[in-house]
Amino acid sequence: MDLRRVRYFLVLAEELNFTRAAHRLHIAQPALSQQIKALERDIGAPLLERGSRGCRLTAVGEVVTREAGELLAHADASHQRIRAAVSGRQGQLCLALTRSARGGPVDALIAAFRTRHPDVDLVVRTGWTAHNITELLAGRLDAAFVRPPLDIAGLECRHIAREELLVAVPANHPLARERRITRSHIATEPVILWPRENAPGMHDLITRQLWPAHGPRIVREEPDDEQLLLSVAAGTGIAPVPEGRARALRIPGVRLKHVTAPRPTVDLALAHPPADATPALHGLLSLVGTLPGPSAAAPSTRP
Repeated sequence: MDLRRVRYFLVLAEELNFTRAAHRLHIAQPALSQQIKALERDIGAPLLERGSRGCRLTAVGEVVTREAGELLAHADASHQRIRAAVSGRQGQLCLALTRSARGGPVDALIAAFRTRHPDVDLVVRTGWTAHNITELLAGRLDAAFVRPPLDIAGLECRHIAREELLVAVPANHPLARERRITRSHIATEPVILWPRENAPGMHDLITRQLWPAHGPRIVREEPDDEQLLLSVAAGTGIAPVPEGRARALRIPGVRLKHVTAPRPTVDLALAHPPADATPALHGLLSLVGTLPGPSAAAPSTRP
């Protein structure tokens, strides 16, 4: 199928008028008509019903309109990758973020990589730790930010940062008046958390640190930190949240509280396959140790 004809057809499908479509495409109207007829021959069915005041899409034309946008998007992406190869760009790096660690050292690391390696096509996605691990093991990612500990063989983990775990409470809750809260304060409080399957290691670590005796009394599960904090603001319960994410979201009606010693913490790591790292991945890993202060990386270890 001629992609140029598909592009012409999409403009015509928007205008439903050959004169206006030809004007947008900067071609003569008879030439546009010939290209559309040729596309109809390629497909084997009429795409338009022509009339004196314009045209309208046939049933097949409507299907082609829906599918053509995705087809052209894939074609454009492929074209960009080919052009990158021809112009000598240094490959591609597929990287996944974890939803609970946006900003801070993650953004700093990505910004540094883009600056140092402008010729690498950096493809960034976002997912939960468990999903990112699945994509890594399937070979669809080069590296991913995750929340350890991980009970997975076949991956290396490079420590990125450690941050304090805060407890979010409703603004009108008695605990909102406390300077610091104790584990006994929250032992029987209703708790909001995300599903354990999103990051089993982090989920269990939080439970051990904050509810060591009998575990939390979970009353609701939310898919992400923003929804979790909105539920706290509504008075549903309290919730443990990494400090960076909690302060970045700034949800009204929520108070963030430190917990008395021992201070609960969660880690952030960069997971990647242990061997066959691409030059682009080596470039990313070389920047991990340059992060300042408490975000500086520990040596690479198997999880």
